[in-house]
Amino acid sequence: MKGIGGPGAARARKGFDWRRAVAGICLLAAALGCGAAQAEDGYELWLRYRPIEAARADGYRAFATQLLAGAATPTQAATREELQRGLRGLLGAAPPLAERVTRDGALVVGTPASSPTIAGLRLDTEGLGREGYLIRSVVVDGRKATVVAANDDAGALYGAFHFLRLLQTRQPLDRLDLREVPRLKLRVLNHWDNLDRHVERGYAGESIWDWHKLPDWRDPRYVDYARANASIGINGTVLNNVNSNALILTPMYLEKVKALADVFRPYGIRVYLSARFSAPREIGGLGTADPLDPRVRAWWKAKADEIYRHVPDFGGFLVKANSEGQPGPQDYGRSHADGANMLADAVAPHGGVVMWRAFVYSHETPDDRAKQAYAEFVPLDGRFRPNVMVQVKNGAIDFQPREPFHPLFGAMPKTPLMMEFQITKEYLGFATHLVYLGPLFEETLRADTKAKGEGSTVARVIDGSLHADTLQDPLTGMAGVANIGADRNWSGSHFDQANWYAYGRLAWNPDASSKAIAEDWVRMTFSNDPRFVAPAVGMMVASREAVVDYMTPLGLHHLMGRGHHYGPGPWVDGGPRADWTSVYYHRATREGIGFDRSASGSNAVAQYAPAVAAEFGDIARVPEPFLLWFHHVPWDHRMRSGRTLWHELVHRYTRGVDEVKKMRAAWDGLAPYVDAERHRQVAAFLAIQEKEAQWWRDASLAYWQSLNGRALPPGYAPPPKPLRYYQSLEFPYAPGNG
Repeated sequence: MKGIGGPGAARARKGFDWRRAVAGICLLAAALGCGAAQAEDGYELWLRYRPIEAARADGYRAFATQLLAGAATPTQAATREELQRGLRGLLGAAPPLAERVTRDGALVVGTPASSPTIAGLRLDTEGLGREGYLIRSVVVDGRKATVVAANDDAGALYGAFHFLRLLQTRQPLDRLDLREVPRLKLRVLNHWDNLDRHVERGYAGESIWDWHKLPDWRDPRYVDYARANASIGINGTVLNNVNSNALILTPMYLEKVKALADVFRPYGIRVYLSARFSAPREIGGLGTADPLDPRVRAWWKAKADEIYRHVPDFGGFLVKANSEGQPGPQDYGRSHADGANMLADAVAPHGGVVMWRAFVYSHETPDDRAKQAYAEFVPLDGRFRPNVMVQVKNGAIDFQPREPFHPLFGAMPKTPLMMEFQITKEYLGFATHLVYLGPLFEETLRADTKAKGEGSTVARVIDGSLHADTLQDPLTGMAGVANIGADRNWSGSHFDQANWYAYGRLAWNPDASSKAIAEDWVRMTFSNDPRFVAPAVGMMVASREAVVDYMTPLGLHHLMGRGHHYGPGPWVDGGPRADWTSVYYHRATREGIGFDRSASGSNAVAQYAPAVAAEFGDIARVPEPFLLWFHHVPWDHRMRSGRTLWHELVHRYTRGVDEVKKMRAAWDGLAPYVDAERHRQVAAFLAIQEKEAQWWRDASLAYWQSLNGRALPPGYAPPPKPLRYYQSLEFPYAPGNG
């Protein structure tokens, strides 16, 4: 007997469109409210692939009537699987697989080597490299098709994710002609994860790397991690903390590293390790780690050979040396170049690189810590091996809510410099404050170093174009300190996912618009309804300036609590180092406030190009957001608003709190457009943010008043508690403390 699903029924229903039927069921469920009622926990990130509304879905199906995508390699298989997953979720059913184009609307994905159809089109793929791709509307044998073409499987994978993003964000698919090539070669996440699964400056739970169960248990989450990174073009991951443990280099852990590398490889992701400089002593049995000692050099070469036997495509080493107590070449009277070059020589035969961090400062407290990296590295310009990158933080202090661009950018024309951003919000309210970092990243990348005249942006420094005359085909890259943990939503809060997303998109194209990136993320993560998109993007774009206002307005910096960096602590003083205190940086007195870095002070401005130094060093010309970074200013100084400096500070602290109140109100009004579970958590976190923004404002103003003795301007509420109350608060178990 033939049931209703048997072949006889199938023949009877000749012409019946199963894809349309399944899509109709999905859309009907959504219309009945099932989709809106379904709880979401944020695990899917921006790869949710929820059904597209019926009218538009019908139009999109015309561009995915067939799928031509090979699966002969692991990356091809991952690409095809992602397209099927995405199209099934968005359109109700995945298009049938085909070997050749037989109907209008086919989607063809691959390379000239993997796809005869693409080979026959003879597309111009010159200049795409192995990661670039084309998305183009074409005609194949008289039939309309869309092709995603690349020179390598990795490029085809990135192009497939881009195609899915077009659907997710409801973009037109007719007459496509897109050409994408990453501006930076290395686009890397730095995990500050320890082997005990504690994450330094991590606010999303313990590390996702379950070292104890590796290599035998490979958590399926590792694949989803790789998918998310590949979708935004990230092609490398440093698995362990820069404050490294030499055990990661032992055979037992290298087996575990191999297991992760095997999972990530199909998604174009190479693994890197933070190397402890003293490893030859700690696990190698040597009495020294001197980089010029032949025994040490031989040990590192043998260790590199061992690593590459486990992981043939190992990316290389990230190193933190002679900073914050970490061992390094200066322990033996050697330079950073000596140390980096030793490691570079060990990995060079295998195609590996060394990322040597420029976040350094001496054991002795200097006149100005902001000057130290420049002082140590500029004299070494041109002395590093070609496979060494100097990894430079966006600012000279330490990931503050706002810093001027690091003076090293533009100052080392013979050395590849790699940007280091912090995605995890160590100084910006941890995971509970909504702070979209896209504007911070964009502000830095677009800053003009003027090293070679107008237009010498930081982006042009790190992509190699500014110094093309002195660096031929250099390494280029960007690193982001990850905000990822074992929390179900990956980053501790839903909106913090946007910072991971924005980092990847800007690492691919440092000139991209952070606002446009935010809109893509909102549409992919929450909703395409314009009644939701515009207010949500507005909140995100305004959020970074709000946190600067209520934490560190007008160029103030390093005002957080000691050690854990949670909450306000402008009064922090004493301890082992002056430059670990707040008073070292704000230098507030009864007369004024701010760190004088002009020619009359530490002269840190002299580390910038003359045109920039002249602007930053002149109190009349310095941009007001950096006023107190570069100048010690009287409280009565007249600001461009007409207010005195004191009144302007009060105004900005208060404005920051008010902006968070507006964000809360805006989010409350968006409840109809987002699932209840995610809306509830964001609302709760915004309430925390408002409370803590008010705390920052009140504690800071109470402290400044204790120094300057000035009343608040009319109309501004005084702090509700005395200063001693704010100073008495302690947080010994704040998360993420190293």
